Amino acid sequence: MAPEKPSQSLLNQPSTAKHFKNGSIYSLAPSFYRWQVFSLIVSGLLFLWLSRDESLDWAISNSWFDSASGHFPWQHNAWLDAINHRLLKIGVIAASGLALLWGIYRRHARLILCMALVGVGPLVVGILKSTSAHSCPWDLVQYGGQAMSYPLFGALPANPGPGRCFPGGHASSGFAVMALFFLFYPRRPKVAYACWGAGIALGLLMGFGQVMRGAHFFSHNLWAGWWVWFSQLAVYWWVSGIVRRKTR
Repeated sequence: MAPEKPSQSLLNQPSTAKHFKNGSIYSLAPSFYRWQVFSLIVSGLLFLWLSRDESLDWAISNSWFDSASGHFPWQHNAWLDAINHRLLKIGVIAASGLALLWGIYRRHARLILCMALVGVGPLVVGILKSTSAHSCPWDLVQYGGQAMSYPLFGALPANPGPGRCFPGGHASSGFAVMALFFLFYPRRPKVAYACWGAGIALGLLMGFGQVMRGAHFFSHNLWAGWWVWFSQLAVYWWVSGIVRRKTR
């Protein structure tokens, strides 16, 4: 899932330099997208392997579950709910909304597109989540609920519960920050990679807060990051391709 480091040849390519005016939407080299497809395939296979029997998920979630009381002690923690579940998400939405308005005011097409990408990732994850039959940990029998758990591609049990818990929707708001990568790459690669890394860190942080509360398994957040980056990459490739064809 890691972006390809830019080379000097990428900066000199006509297809890239032609559209590299201030605020314009530029095209990236085909080699960049080939590397992305390879990285997504490798990371996807890794996540599939980690999700094969949910052993990692259970090991992590068990450490935050109190078997004596039969619940997750952090589930209703006021600070965890206020800061991680609400404040961080609201902060991402508010910042991206203000940046979008600024981009519209300045007619900065690339900023507008990147802020749109911030919304694309969580939208895709939200659609997948709404159709998922996987229930959250706190709904499962093992954690005091009534729903039955099953692996990612396992057979649907008799009582899967309320579902709508895969991938991690809350974590996707943090991973959405990865869209800033396209705002700076490849002219300012260090800043682009810093933004990409910050998006991953924020997504994992926000997602793990939900793991502590019993709202998600750890793999739910990994898959949220995968789908966010895939959707952002695909939309940028599509839009930049349209712009390239129109400016020929």
